[in-house]
Amino acid sequence: MSPKVILLFSGKRKCGKDFVTDHLKEKLDGLCEVIKISQPIKSHWAKEKNLSLKDLLSDGEYKELFRLELIKWSEEMRDKDYGYFCRAACQNAADKPVWIVSDIRRKTDIKWFKESYGECSSLKTIRLTADLETRKQRGYKFASGIDDAASECDLDDFNEWDLVINNGKERDTLEKQLNSIMTLLPTL
Repeated sequence: MSPKVILLFSGKRKCGKDFVTDHLKEKLDGLCEVIKISQPIKSHWAKEKNLSLKDLLSDGEYKELFRLELIKWSEEMRDKDYGYFCRAACQNAADKPVWIVSDIRRKTDIKWFKESYGECSSLKTIRLTADLETRKQRGYKFASGIDDAASECDLDDFNEWDLVINNGKERDTLEKQLNSIMTLLPTL
């Protein structure tokens, strides 16, 4: 069964994607499933390298130790099948009216969701932005090969966002941000 609406979230590292989507999940109170495209990437990597999946999925420094290797390997997989990780992430998703995909990174991610669910679900794209100073306060440090790679830059020139939320210095309150997202949802 397909969800009624799929919210596709994108944004640079340390812009607050997980923070906003975690709070949106709380607000939707059982009506949604959070899907992370990075989950199958990190799950495979944890098994292959005998690493902690919990720590790879966290927002801490642990995953930063492996980020470059994860990106390289996932790019190789995407070159063979651009929908591989999207499909894997959705494979066991709960049957909920709303899916929140918290980490869309590429135009091909959006393409895959349109091709796979566009007929039966409402797709909404949401871009979170934050100024560099705010991102640095959250722990961002530029890393060559990561922050200039497709995983961070492919959507920089995408202009078809249904909603853009400033999550930096001049940001609205979290409640206002969540309410702006809620306007994208049909009556559930």
